[in-house]
Amino acid sequence: MAELAVRSLLLLLLLISPFVVSAGILKLNSSSPLFGIEFPPFNTAVADTGCDGKLVASQEVEDDQKQPASLSPTLKLHMSHRAAAEAVAGRTRKESFLDSAKKDAVRIETMHRRAARAGGDRALAAGSSPRRALSERLVATVESGVAVGSGEYLVDVYVGTPPQRFRMIMDTGSDLNWLQCAPCLDCFEQRGPVFDPAASSSYQNVPCGDPRCDLVVPPEPPRTCRRPRDDRCPYYYWYGDQSNTTGDLALESFTVNLTAPGSSRRVDGVVFGCGHWNRGLFHGAAGLLGLGRGPLSFVSQLRAVYGHVFSYCLVDHGSDVASKIVFGEDAALLAHPQLNYTAFAPSASTSADTFYYIKLKAVLVGGELLNITSDTWDVANDGSGGTIIDSGTTLSYFAEPAYQVIRQAFIDRMSKSYPLIPDFPVLNPCYNVSGVEKPEVPEFSLLFADGAVWDFPADNYFIRLDPDGIMCLAVLGTPRSAMSIIGNFQQQNFHVMYDLQNNRLGFAPRRCAEAQLSR
Repeated sequence: MAELAVRSLLLLLLLISPFVVSAGILKLNSSSPLFGIEFPPFNTAVADTGCDGKLVASQEVEDDQKQPASLSPTLKLHMSHRAAAEAVAGRTRKESFLDSAKKDAVRIETMHRRAARAGGDRALAAGSSPRRALSERLVATVESGVAVGSGEYLVDVYVGTPPQRFRMIMDTGSDLNWLQCAPCLDCFEQRGPVFDPAASSSYQNVPCGDPRCDLVVPPEPPRTCRRPRDDRCPYYYWYGDQSNTTGDLALESFTVNLTAPGSSRRVDGVVFGCGHWNRGLFHGAAGLLGLGRGPLSFVSQLRAVYGHVFSYCLVDHGSDVASKIVFGEDAALLAHPQLNYTAFAPSASTSADTFYYIKLKAVLVGGELLNITSDTWDVANDGSGGTIIDSGTTLSYFAEPAYQVIRQAFIDRMSKSYPLIPDFPVLNPCYNVSGVEKPEVPEFSLLFADGAVWDFPADNYFIRLDPDGIMCLAVLGTPRSAMSIIGNFQQQNFHVMYDLQNNRLGFAPRRCAEAQLSR
């Protein structure tokens, strides 16, 4: 793992300074166009979700358009990448990508340890069955945020009464929603003030006798619950050796701005962590919005209101244009002519129930199946291995034996007109494509156990580094025991859907930056 961390750090140094990522790489034998997707309208239905919270329409909005009777309007949230958010703060691209690589390395090691822990942490415990969904949807905007400190994506959320605005990292690889809170006893630097519970009339601490307190891991040493109805429920949630949050589990109102001018939604009683001690690589963000499979994630808590489906469309890294995350079914996505599905795979332990596993069977380069043994993709009995899709990891990582075969396949199939750059740091292979406007590269596809195939555009697996005219394969290897990860760089410009009702992942190509034009 130490070697992986060093490689990742070198990678981020490489990606940033003084290079500029440039589109303009062509796949060989590829002619499929990218289809746009129109997002549906929404309404302001009010629904009681019991202990999951009550949805309140904070501003009534007229529906000018109607969806088909079989689908309800969706709730849409705005999502952004960190690049645009941090550019005004003077943070260099070099600093941002350094942090991103470092966080990738730590995150991979952490996820491997978490998945391999038999029994699992209570924060990741299974057994919370989703309730029947009501017919309501939510959509918000997602923005790229590379320059804030890593290659993650941000969602604007307003918390408390009156609402205070915060930018939270969208993370499908974790469960707990949390914010840095006053008094901030040991916190990382964020843009804007931390959340102040004393300034909100809707803030409530979860008492240590509440059943929801059993869903989080207590700090060490654990605090005795002397007054179950009055004493606060403390929590500890870790992401890596340097990344963790500790504080009080609480209930609060979350309000989000929607895609129609002046409209918003408020969800009362959302369980979140009010963090007073927070450390890690979260530069600029106020906290995390957990979208994992566990019972405390934002997705799970809203499931009774918005259903068992959510989806997002990630703009290019560094883009200053926003796209969307959708809670609930999207009629246009479901009708997309290139929408494909693959089934989610079960994890080997309850400790890995946070992650979205998919059953990878093979890799194709240039349309040819590579000679990778099938057990390379298997999940071991101890929970290690397997393949997940994750919005919080930047690049894609494959188990080392598979990565070596993939790397060699590109070397063998690449045009000899592009000189191979020997001993280039971290990334391999890399080519000199100086003066070539649109280099041609072999196609890259993933084949899943149920027969689904995910074809990627060249810009999702090759990085063009200008002005030096260098182009490198943008995937790396992990040890055989570690899981493989489809990161957010490879998910760019796809509308990715998590359908938990039918236990499947959907994906359709589209230009995500154009999503902001849909209303």
